Amino acid sequence: MAPDTRGPSLPPTDPAFARALEALGSRGPGRMVPDLSRITRLAQMLGDPQLAYPSVHVTGTNGKGSVVRMVGALCSAAGLSAGTYTSPHLQTVRERLSLAGRHISEARFAAVHDEVAVLTDLLDQAAVEATGPDADRVTFFEQLTAMAYWWFADVPVDVGVFEVGMGGRWDATNLVRGDVAVINEIDVDHPQLGGTPVEVAREKVGIIKPGSHVVSARQHPDVADVVEATAAEHGATLWWAGRDFEVVDRRVAVGGQLLTLRVGERLLDDVLLPLFGEHQARNAALALAAFVGLTGDSFAAMDDDVVRHGLGAAAVPGRLEIVNREPTVVLDGAHNPHGAEASAAALGESFGFRELILVVACLEDKDIAGILRAFRDVASHVIVTHVDSPRAASLGHMRDAAEEVWEGTGTPVEVADDVTSALDLAEAVAGEFDGILVAGSLHTVGAARDRYLPVVDSGDEVVREPDDEDDDADGGLAAEADELSALLADDDALQEALDRLIDEDR
Repeated sequence: MAPDTRGPSLPPTDPAFARALEALGSRGPGRMVPDLSRITRLAQMLGDPQLAYPSVHVTGTNGKGSVVRMVGALCSAAGLSAGTYTSPHLQTVRERLSLAGRHISEARFAAVHDEVAVLTDLLDQAAVEATGPDADRVTFFEQLTAMAYWWFADVPVDVGVFEVGMGGRWDATNLVRGDVAVINEIDVDHPQLGGTPVEVAREKVGIIKPGSHVVSARQHPDVADVVEATAAEHGATLWWAGRDFEVVDRRVAVGGQLLTLRVGERLLDDVLLPLFGEHQARNAALALAAFVGLTGDSFAAMDDDVVRHGLGAAAVPGRLEIVNREPTVVLDGAHNPHGAEASAAALGESFGFRELILVVACLEDKDIAGILRAFRDVASHVIVTHVDSPRAASLGHMRDAAEEVWEGTGTPVEVADDVTSALDLAEAVAGEFDGILVAGSLHTVGAARDRYLPVVDSGDEVVREPDDEDDDADGGLAAEADELSALLADDDALQEALDRLIDEDR
Protein backbone atom coordinates (compact mmCIF):
# COMPACT_ATOMS: atom_id res chain seq x y z
CA MET A 1 0.00 0.00 0.00
CA ALA A 2 1.04 3.60 -0.43
CA PRO A 3 0.38 6.80 1.51
CA ASP A 4 -0.96 10.09 0.27
CA THR A 5 1.52 11.65 -2.12
CA ARG A 6 1.94 15.04 -3.65
CA GLY A 7 4.23 16.54 -6.24
CA PRO A 8 6.94 19.08 -5.46
CA SER A 9 5.51 22.47 -4.57
CA LEU A 10 8.56 24.38 -5.75
CA PRO A 11 10.47 23.83 -9.01
CA PRO A 12 13.65 21.75 -8.63
CA THR A 13 16.97 23.43 -9.38
CA ASP A 14 18.85 20.31 -10.51
CA PRO A 15 17.90 18.96 -13.99
CA ALA A 16 18.69 15.38 -12.93
CA PHE A 17 16.42 15.79 -9.93
CA ALA A 18 13.66 17.12 -12.19
CA ARG A 19 14.00 14.05 -14.42
CA ALA A 20 13.85 11.76 -11.38
CA LEU A 21 10.67 13.48 -10.21
CA GLU A 22 9.10 13.09 -13.62
CA ALA A 23 9.95 9.39 -13.69
CA LEU A 24 8.56 8.89 -10.19
CA GLY A 25 5.40 10.78 -11.10
CA SER A 26 4.81 8.43 -14.02
CA ARG A 27 4.42 5.64 -11.46
CA GLY A 28 1.12 7.11 -10.32
CA PRO A 29 1.42 8.74 -6.89
CA GLY A 30 -1.31 7.35 -4.67
CA ARG A 31 -1.65 4.08 -6.61
CA MET A 32 -1.97 1.21 -4.13
CA VAL A 33 -1.40 -2.50 -4.80
CA PRO A 34 -1.76 -4.51 -1.55
CA ASP A 35 1.05 -7.04 -1.81
CA LEU A 36 4.80 -7.15 -1.23
CA SER A 37 5.85 -9.04 -4.38
CA ARG A 38 7.37 -6.11 -6.30
CA ILE A 39 9.21 -4.46 -3.40
CA THR A 40 10.47 -7.86 -2.23
CA ARG A 41 11.99 -8.69 -5.60
CA LEU A 42 13.38 -5.19 -6.02
CA ALA A 43 15.03 -5.34 -2.60
CA GLN A 44 16.47 -8.76 -3.43
CA MET A 45 18.00 -7.44 -6.63
CA LEU A 46 19.60 -4.66 -4.56
CA GLY A 47 21.04 -7.24 -2.16
CA ASP A 48 18.42 -6.66 0.58
CA PRO A 49 20.10 -3.47 1.81
CA GLN A 50 17.35 -2.94 4.41
CA LEU A 51 18.76 -5.86 6.39
CA ALA A 52 22.21 -4.27 6.71
CA TYR A 53 21.29 -2.08 9.70
CA PRO A 54 19.01 -2.30 12.75
CA SER A 55 15.71 -0.52 12.34
CA VAL A 56 12.82 1.01 14.23
CA HIS A 57 9.47 0.62 12.44
CA VAL A 58 6.63 2.99 13.40
CA THR A 59 2.90 2.58 12.73
CA GLY A 60 -0.36 3.93 14.20
CA THR A 61 -3.12 6.30 13.14
CA ASN A 62 -1.56 9.60 14.23
CA GLY A 63 1.86 10.68 15.45
CA LYS A 64 3.99 8.31 13.33
CA GLY A 65 6.10 11.04 11.76
CA SER A 66 6.64 12.77 15.10
CA VAL A 67 7.86 9.56 16.73
CA VAL A 68 10.19 8.81 13.81
CA ARG A 69 11.81 12.25 14.05
CA MET A 70 12.15 12.03 17.82
CA VAL A 71 13.80 8.61 17.63
CA GLY A 72 16.15 9.98 14.99
CA ALA A 73 17.02 12.96 17.20
CA LEU A 74 17.69 10.68 20.19
CA CYS A 75 19.98 8.52 18.06
CA SER A 76 21.91 11.57 16.89
CA ALA A 77 22.35 12.76 20.48
CA ALA A 78 23.78 9.34 21.32
CA GLY A 79 26.26 9.54 18.45
CA LEU A 80 24.38 7.16 16.15
CA SER A 81 23.88 8.00 12.48
CA ALA A 82 20.13 7.65 11.90
CA GLY A 83 18.40 7.58 8.55
CA THR A 84 14.71 8.48 8.73
CA TYR A 85 12.05 7.66 6.16
CA THR A 86 8.71 9.46 6.47
CA SER A 87 5.62 10.12 4.35
CA PRO A 88 3.95 11.98 2.89
CA HIS A 89 6.00 15.11 2.32
CA LEU A 90 4.90 18.70 2.78
CA GLN A 91 6.93 20.58 0.18
CA THR A 92 9.53 18.35 -1.46
CA VAL A 93 9.86 14.61 -1.81
CA ARG A 94 13.40 14.98 -0.45
CA GLU A 95 11.88 15.37 3.03
CA ARG A 96 11.06 11.67 3.04
CA LEU A 97 14.71 10.59 3.07
CA SER A 98 16.77 12.27 5.77
CA LEU A 99 20.03 11.60 7.54
CA ALA A 100 20.80 13.11 10.93
CA GLY A 101 17.76 15.34 10.45
CA ARG A 102 18.90 16.66 7.09
CA HIS A 103 17.07 16.02 3.80
CA ILE A 104 18.80 14.19 1.00
CA SER A 105 20.12 16.66 -1.58
CA GLU A 106 18.65 17.01 -5.05
CA ALA A 107 21.80 15.61 -6.65
CA ARG A 108 22.02 12.58 -4.38
CA PHE A 109 18.28 11.93 -4.68
CA ALA A 110 18.62 11.86 -8.46
CA ALA A 111 21.64 9.55 -8.28
CA VAL A 112 19.95 7.11 -5.90
CA HIS A 113 16.80 7.18 -8.02
CA ASP A 114 18.71 6.34 -11.17
CA GLU A 115 20.64 3.52 -9.48
CA VAL A 116 17.43 1.88 -8.27
CA ALA A 117 15.33 2.72 -11.34
CA VAL A 118 17.43 0.53 -13.64
CA LEU A 119 16.32 -2.49 -11.65
CA THR A 120 12.78 -1.17 -11.25
CA ASP A 121 12.48 -0.94 -15.02
CA LEU A 122 13.73 -4.53 -15.29
CA LEU A 123 11.00 -5.68 -12.94
CA ASP A 124 8.35 -3.76 -14.87
CA GLN A 125 9.55 -5.28 -18.15
CA ALA A 126 9.57 -8.77 -16.64
CA ALA A 127 6.01 -8.30 -15.35
CA VAL A 128 4.81 -7.22 -18.78
CA GLU A 129 6.57 -10.16 -20.43
CA ALA A 130 5.01 -12.57 -17.94
CA THR A 131 1.43 -11.29 -17.63
CA GLY A 132 0.84 -8.73 -20.37
CA PRO A 133 0.56 -4.95 -20.74
CA ASP A 134 -1.81 -4.59 -17.77
CA ALA A 135 0.76 -5.98 -15.33
CA ASP A 136 1.23 -4.10 -12.07
CA ARG A 137 4.29 -1.87 -12.25
CA VAL A 138 6.39 -0.92 -9.24
CA THR A 139 4.52 1.89 -7.48
CA PHE A 140 5.68 5.40 -6.58
CA PHE A 141 5.90 4.47 -2.91
CA GLU A 142 7.66 1.17 -3.55
CA GLN A 143 10.30 2.95 -5.62
CA LEU A 144 10.88 5.56 -2.91
CA THR A 145 11.05 2.90 -0.22
CA ALA A 146 13.66 0.94 -2.16
CA MET A 147 15.63 4.18 -2.54
CA ALA A 148 15.58 4.66 1.23
CA TYR A 149 16.72 1.08 1.78
CA TRP A 150 19.59 1.53 -0.67
CA TRP A 151 20.71 5.01 0.40
CA PHE A 152 20.77 4.18 4.11
CA ALA A 153 22.90 1.10 3.42
CA ASP A 154 25.19 3.03 1.09
CA VAL A 155 25.98 5.76 3.66
CA PRO A 156 25.99 3.51 5.83
CA VAL A 157 23.70 4.43 8.71
CA ASP A 158 23.87 2.98 12.21
CA VAL A 159 20.09 2.68 12.35
CA GLY A 160 17.12 3.18 10.03
CA VAL A 161 13.87 4.64 11.38
CA PHE A 162 10.89 3.97 9.10
CA GLU A 163 7.37 5.36 9.13
CA VAL A 164 4.74 3.03 7.71
CA GLY A 165 3.02 4.57 4.70
CA MET A 166 -0.36 2.98 5.38
CA GLY A 167 -1.34 0.09 7.62
CA GLY A 168 1.66 -2.16 8.06
CA ARG A 169 1.17 -5.74 6.90
CA TRP A 170 1.26 -4.93 3.16
CA ASP A 171 3.24 -1.71 3.41
CA ALA A 172 6.43 -1.53 1.35
CA THR A 173 8.40 -0.62 4.47
CA ASN A 174 7.58 -4.00 6.01
CA LEU A 175 10.75 -5.62 4.67
CA VAL A 176 12.91 -3.91 7.30
CA ARG A 177 14.43 -5.89 10.15
CA GLY A 178 12.08 -4.18 12.59
CA ASP A 179 14.23 -4.71 15.68
CA VAL A 180 11.82 -2.32 17.40
CA ALA A 181 8.16 -1.93 16.40
CA VAL A 182 6.30 1.16 17.62
CA ILE A 183 2.50 1.13 17.58
CA ASN A 184 0.99 4.53 18.22
CA GLU A 185 -2.71 4.99 19.05
CA ILE A 186 -4.92 3.11 16.59
CA ASP A 187 -8.22 4.43 15.32
CA VAL A 188 -10.19 4.46 12.08
CA ASP A 189 -8.75 6.68 9.34
CA HIS A 190 -8.08 5.20 5.89
CA PRO A 191 -11.13 3.18 4.77
CA GLN A 192 -8.84 0.72 2.95
CA LEU A 193 -7.64 -0.54 6.35
CA GLY A 194 -11.06 -1.37 7.78
CA GLY A 195 -14.12 0.18 9.35
CA THR A 196 -13.35 -0.53 13.02
CA PRO A 197 -10.27 -0.01 15.22
CA VAL A 198 -9.83 -3.77 15.54
CA GLU A 199 -9.81 -4.25 11.76
CA VAL A 200 -7.25 -1.46 11.45
CA ALA A 201 -5.16 -2.96 14.24
CA ARG A 202 -4.95 -6.31 12.48
CA GLU A 203 -3.25 -4.54 9.56
CA LYS A 204 -0.93 -2.43 11.69
CA VAL A 205 0.36 -5.20 13.96
CA GLY A 206 1.68 -6.85 10.81
CA ILE A 207 4.95 -4.96 11.38
CA ILE A 208 5.79 -7.02 14.49
CA LYS A 209 8.74 -9.30 13.73
CA PRO A 210 9.80 -12.49 15.57
CA GLY A 211 11.81 -11.74 18.70
CA SER A 212 11.43 -7.98 18.29
CA HIS A 213 10.84 -5.30 20.92
CA VAL A 214 7.33 -3.79 20.67
CA VAL A 215 6.42 -0.42 22.15
CA SER A 216 2.74 0.49 22.19
CA ALA A 217 0.70 3.53 23.14
CA ARG A 218 -2.43 3.05 25.21
CA GLN A 219 -5.08 1.35 23.06
CA HIS A 220 -8.78 0.53 23.11
CA PRO A 221 -9.15 -2.73 25.09
CA ASP A 222 -10.11 -4.76 22.01
CA VAL A 223 -7.18 -3.26 20.07
CA ALA A 224 -4.87 -4.03 22.99
CA ASP A 225 -5.95 -7.67 22.75
CA VAL A 226 -4.85 -7.76 19.10
CA VAL A 227 -1.46 -6.23 19.98
CA GLU A 228 -0.96 -8.61 22.92
CA ALA A 229 -1.83 -11.69 20.89
CA THR A 230 0.40 -10.77 17.96
CA ALA A 231 3.37 -9.94 20.18
CA ALA A 232 2.98 -13.27 21.97
CA GLU A 233 2.66 -15.14 18.68
CA HIS A 234 6.00 -13.71 17.52
CA GLY A 235 7.81 -14.08 20.83
CA ALA A 236 8.23 -10.30 21.03
CA THR A 237 8.85 -8.26 24.16
CA LEU A 238 5.93 -5.86 24.65
CA TRP A 239 6.11 -2.56 26.52
CA TRP A 240 2.90 -0.65 27.25
CA ALA A 241 2.50 3.07 27.81
CA GLY A 242 1.34 3.63 31.39
CA ARG A 243 2.91 0.39 32.59
CA ASP A 244 6.46 0.18 31.28
CA PHE A 245 6.96 3.83 30.36
CA GLU A 246 4.97 7.03 30.76
CA VAL A 247 4.80 10.81 30.97
CA VAL A 248 5.06 11.38 34.73
CA ASP A 249 4.67 15.14 34.57
CA ARG A 250 4.40 17.90 31.98
CA ARG A 251 4.28 21.65 32.22
CA VAL A 252 3.79 24.26 29.53
CA ALA A 253 7.07 26.09 28.92
CA VAL A 254 8.30 28.81 26.61
CA GLY A 255 8.62 27.22 23.17
CA GLY A 256 7.13 23.89 24.16
CA GLN A 257 6.78 21.86 27.34
CA LEU A 258 8.91 20.55 30.21
CA LEU A 259 8.57 16.82 30.78
CA THR A 260 9.41 14.17 33.32
CA LEU A 261 9.51 10.76 31.66
CA ARG A 262 9.84 7.24 33.03
CA VAL A 263 11.15 4.12 31.31
CA GLY A 264 11.20 1.09 33.56
CA GLU A 265 12.53 2.32 36.90
CA ARG A 266 14.46 5.24 35.44
CA LEU A 267 13.12 8.79 35.73
CA LEU A 268 14.33 11.55 33.43
CA ASP A 269 13.33 15.05 34.47
CA ASP A 270 13.74 18.56 33.04
CA VAL A 271 13.33 17.34 29.48
CA LEU A 272 12.41 20.35 27.35
CA LEU A 273 10.40 19.25 24.32
CA PRO A 274 10.11 22.08 21.76
CA LEU A 275 6.72 20.84 20.58
CA PHE A 276 3.21 21.65 21.76
CA GLY A 277 0.40 19.51 23.12
CA GLU A 278 -0.14 16.55 25.40
CA HIS A 279 -0.13 14.25 22.37
CA GLN A 280 3.46 15.24 21.60
CA ALA A 281 4.47 14.47 25.18
CA ARG A 282 3.00 10.98 24.72
CA ASN A 283 4.87 10.69 21.40
CA ALA A 284 8.09 11.63 23.20
CA ALA A 285 7.55 8.85 25.74
CA LEU A 286 6.96 6.36 22.90
CA ALA A 287 10.10 7.54 21.11
CA LEU A 288 12.17 7.25 24.28
CA ALA A 289 10.88 3.73 24.96
CA ALA A 290 11.72 2.75 21.37
CA PHE A 291 15.21 4.23 21.75
CA VAL A 292 15.74 2.25 24.97
CA GLY A 293 14.54 -0.91 23.22
CA LEU A 294 16.96 -0.24 20.38
CA THR A 295 20.02 0.52 22.51
CA GLY A 296 19.36 -2.12 25.17
CA ASP A 297 21.92 -2.35 27.94
CA SER A 298 23.84 0.62 26.50
CA PHE A 299 21.07 2.96 27.63
CA ALA A 300 21.87 2.30 31.29
CA ALA A 301 25.31 3.84 30.77
CA MET A 302 23.99 6.94 28.99
CA ASP A 303 23.74 10.23 30.82
CA ASP A 304 20.29 11.82 31.13
CA ASP A 305 21.60 14.70 29.04
CA VAL A 306 21.59 12.43 25.98
CA VAL A 307 17.80 12.30 26.23
CA ARG A 308 17.54 16.00 27.05
CA HIS A 309 19.67 16.97 24.06
CA GLY A 310 17.92 14.53 21.73
CA LEU A 311 14.33 15.47 22.49
CA GLY A 312 15.37 19.11 22.85
CA ALA A 313 16.49 19.04 19.21
CA ALA A 314 13.34 17.34 17.90
CA ALA A 315 11.69 19.21 15.03
CA VAL A 316 8.43 18.11 13.41
CA PRO A 317 7.40 20.33 10.49
CA GLY A 318 3.70 20.96 10.09
CA ARG A 319 2.69 19.79 13.56
CA LEU A 320 1.66 22.89 15.54
CA GLU A 321 4.59 24.61 13.87
CA ILE A 322 4.93 28.39 14.17
CA VAL A 323 6.01 29.75 10.79
CA ASN A 324 5.27 33.47 11.13
CA ARG A 325 4.93 36.23 13.71
CA GLU A 326 2.76 39.35 13.50
CA PRO A 327 0.41 37.71 12.93
CA THR A 328 1.30 34.36 14.45
CA VAL A 329 0.65 31.59 11.94
CA VAL A 330 0.55 28.00 13.18
CA LEU A 331 0.48 24.99 10.86
CA ASP A 332 -0.96 21.65 11.88
CA GLY A 333 -1.45 18.69 9.57
CA ALA A 334 -4.47 17.34 11.46
CA HIS A 335 -6.40 15.37 8.84
CA ASN A 336 -8.77 13.25 10.93
CA PRO A 337 -11.00 14.03 13.92
CA HIS A 338 -8.61 12.47 16.44
CA GLY A 339 -5.71 14.61 15.24
CA ALA A 340 -7.87 17.73 15.03
CA GLU A 341 -9.06 17.27 18.61
CA ALA A 342 -5.46 17.00 19.82
CA SER A 343 -4.59 20.14 17.87
CA ALA A 344 -7.52 22.10 19.31
CA ALA A 345 -6.62 21.07 22.87
CA ALA A 346 -2.99 22.08 22.40
CA LEU A 347 -3.98 25.47 21.02
CA GLY A 348 -6.03 26.22 24.10
CA GLU A 349 -3.22 25.08 26.39
CA SER A 350 -0.15 26.60 24.75
CA PHE A 351 -1.30 29.69 22.82
CA GLY A 352 -3.05 32.68 24.32
CA PHE A 353 -4.69 33.97 21.17
CA ARG A 354 -7.40 36.57 21.57
CA GLU A 355 -9.13 35.30 18.41
CA LEU A 356 -8.27 32.36 16.19
CA ILE A 357 -8.74 32.44 12.42
CA LEU A 358 -8.96 28.94 10.95
CA VAL A 359 -7.77 28.36 7.38
CA VAL A 360 -8.86 24.87 6.41
CA ALA A 361 -8.96 22.58 3.37
CA CYS A 362 -9.48 18.83 3.49
CA LEU A 363 -9.38 15.85 1.18
CA GLU A 364 -12.69 14.49 -0.06
CA ASP A 365 -12.22 11.02 1.43
CA LYS A 366 -11.74 12.32 4.98
CA ASP A 367 -14.30 12.94 7.73
CA ILE A 368 -14.56 16.65 6.95
CA ALA A 369 -17.40 17.38 9.37
CA GLY A 370 -15.54 15.54 12.14
CA ILE A 371 -12.36 17.54 11.52
CA LEU A 372 -14.22 20.84 11.53
CA ARG A 373 -16.23 20.01 14.66
CA ALA A 374 -12.98 19.63 16.59
CA PHE A 375 -12.31 23.34 15.99
CA ARG A 376 -15.88 24.55 16.55
CA ASP A 377 -15.24 26.06 19.98
CA VAL A 378 -11.77 27.48 19.31
CA ALA A 379 -12.15 29.21 15.93
CA SER A 380 -13.74 32.66 15.83
CA HIS A 381 -13.38 33.10 12.06
CA VAL A 382 -13.28 30.34 9.43
CA ILE A 383 -11.87 30.50 5.91
CA VAL A 384 -12.37 27.37 3.83
CA THR A 385 -10.27 26.82 0.75
CA HIS A 386 -9.08 24.26 -1.78
CA VAL A 387 -5.74 22.50 -2.31
CA ASP A 388 -4.16 21.39 -5.56
CA SER A 389 -4.89 17.67 -5.37
CA PRO A 390 -7.19 15.39 -7.34
CA ARG A 391 -8.43 14.15 -3.96
CA ALA A 392 -9.25 17.61 -2.60
CA ALA A 393 -12.74 18.38 -1.36
CA SER A 394 -14.51 20.98 -3.47
CA LEU A 395 -14.98 24.52 -2.22
CA GLY A 396 -18.70 23.91 -2.19
CA HIS A 397 -18.36 20.84 0.01
CA MET A 398 -16.00 22.65 2.39
CA ARG A 399 -18.31 25.68 2.61
CA ASP A 400 -21.42 23.58 3.24
CA ALA A 401 -19.71 21.50 5.93
CA ALA A 402 -18.33 24.58 7.70
CA GLU A 403 -21.63 26.44 7.61
CA GLU A 404 -23.36 23.43 9.16
CA VAL A 405 -20.75 23.06 11.92
CA TRP A 406 -20.75 26.74 12.87
CA GLU A 407 -24.45 27.33 12.32
CA GLY A 408 -25.94 29.53 15.05
CA THR A 409 -22.57 30.45 16.59
CA GLY A 410 -22.12 33.80 14.86
CA THR A 411 -18.75 32.66 13.56
CA PRO A 412 -18.26 33.96 10.01
CA VAL A 413 -17.42 31.41 7.31
CA GLU A 414 -15.68 32.71 4.22
CA VAL A 415 -14.40 31.05 1.04
CA ALA A 416 -11.04 31.54 -0.74
CA ASP A 417 -10.04 29.93 -4.03
CA ASP A 418 -6.65 28.65 -2.83
CA VAL A 419 -4.42 28.57 0.24
CA THR A 420 -2.49 31.70 -0.75
CA SER A 421 -5.71 33.70 -1.13
CA ALA A 422 -7.00 32.28 2.14
CA LEU A 423 -3.85 33.36 3.96
CA ASP A 424 -4.06 36.85 2.45
CA LEU A 425 -7.60 37.11 3.77
CA ALA A 426 -6.66 35.71 7.17
CA GLU A 427 -3.77 38.14 7.58
CA ALA A 428 -6.08 41.03 6.69
CA VAL A 429 -8.59 39.90 9.31
CA ALA A 430 -6.09 39.16 12.10
CA GLY A 431 -5.62 41.81 14.73
CA GLU A 432 -3.07 42.20 17.50
CA PHE A 433 -2.82 39.07 19.68
CA ASP A 434 -4.83 37.04 17.16
CA GLY A 435 -3.59 33.81 15.61
CA ILE A 436 -4.04 31.95 12.33
CA LEU A 437 -4.24 28.17 12.26
CA VAL A 438 -3.79 26.30 8.97
CA ALA A 439 -5.15 22.74 9.16
CA GLY A 440 -7.20 20.00 7.54
CA SER A 441 -4.60 18.26 5.41
CA LEU A 442 -0.86 17.92 4.95
CA HIS A 443 -1.42 19.27 1.43
CA THR A 444 -2.85 22.44 2.99
CA VAL A 445 0.04 22.74 5.41
CA GLY A 446 2.57 22.21 2.62
CA ALA A 447 1.06 24.99 0.53
CA ALA A 448 1.16 27.34 3.53
CA ARG A 449 4.73 26.37 4.31
CA ASP A 450 5.71 27.29 0.75
CA ARG A 451 4.58 30.83 1.51
CA TYR A 452 6.43 31.28 4.79
CA LEU A 453 9.31 28.78 4.67
CA PRO A 454 10.16 27.97 1.04
CA VAL A 455 12.40 24.95 0.72
CA VAL A 456 15.88 25.19 -0.77
CA ASP A 457 18.44 22.57 -1.74
CA SER A 458 21.28 22.77 0.77
CA GLY A 459 23.64 20.80 -1.45
CA ASP A 460 25.31 17.48 -0.84
CA GLU A 461 25.03 16.28 2.72
CA VAL A 462 28.06 15.61 4.91
CA VAL A 463 26.95 13.09 7.47
CA ARG A 464 29.95 10.88 8.22
CA GLU A 465 33.64 11.32 8.77
CA PRO A 466 35.72 9.76 5.93
CA ASP A 467 37.28 7.17 8.27
CA ASP A 468 33.85 6.03 9.41
CA GLU A 469 32.80 5.16 5.89
CA ASP A 470 35.45 2.43 5.71
CA ASP A 471 33.45 0.34 8.19
CA ASP A 472 30.78 -1.84 6.60
CA ALA A 473 28.04 -2.55 9.13
CA ASP A 474 27.08 -5.78 7.38
CA GLY A 475 30.52 -6.97 6.37
CA GLY A 476 29.75 -7.20 2.68
CA LEU A 477 27.65 -4.19 1.77
CA ALA A 478 30.43 -2.34 -0.06
CA ALA A 479 31.13 -5.41 -2.19
CA GLU A 480 27.42 -5.76 -2.99
CA ALA A 481 27.30 -2.11 -4.02
CA ASP A 482 30.26 -2.63 -6.34
CA GLU A 483 28.59 -5.70 -7.86
CA LEU A 484 25.37 -3.79 -8.46
CA SER A 485 27.25 -0.90 -10.07
CA ALA A 486 28.94 -3.37 -12.40
CA LEU A 487 25.56 -4.91 -13.25
CA LEU A 488 24.07 -1.52 -14.08
CA ALA A 489 26.96 -0.76 -16.42
CA ASP A 490 26.77 -4.08 -18.31
CA ASP A 491 23.92 -4.39 -20.82
CA ASP A 492 24.45 -8.15 -21.26
CA ALA A 493 24.31 -8.74 -17.51
CA LEU A 494 21.13 -6.70 -17.29
CA GLN A 495 19.56 -8.80 -20.02
CA GLU A 496 20.55 -11.99 -18.22
CA ALA A 497 18.91 -10.67 -15.04
CA LEU A 498 15.76 -9.88 -17.02
CA ASP A 499 15.71 -13.37 -18.55
CA ARG A 500 16.01 -14.91 -15.06
CA LEU A 501 13.09 -12.83 -13.82
CA ILE A 502 10.91 -13.87 -16.76
CA ASP A 503 11.80 -17.54 -16.23
CA GLU A 504 10.88 -17.28 -12.54
CA ASP A 505 7.49 -15.76 -13.36
CA ARG A 506 6.79 -18.60 -15.75
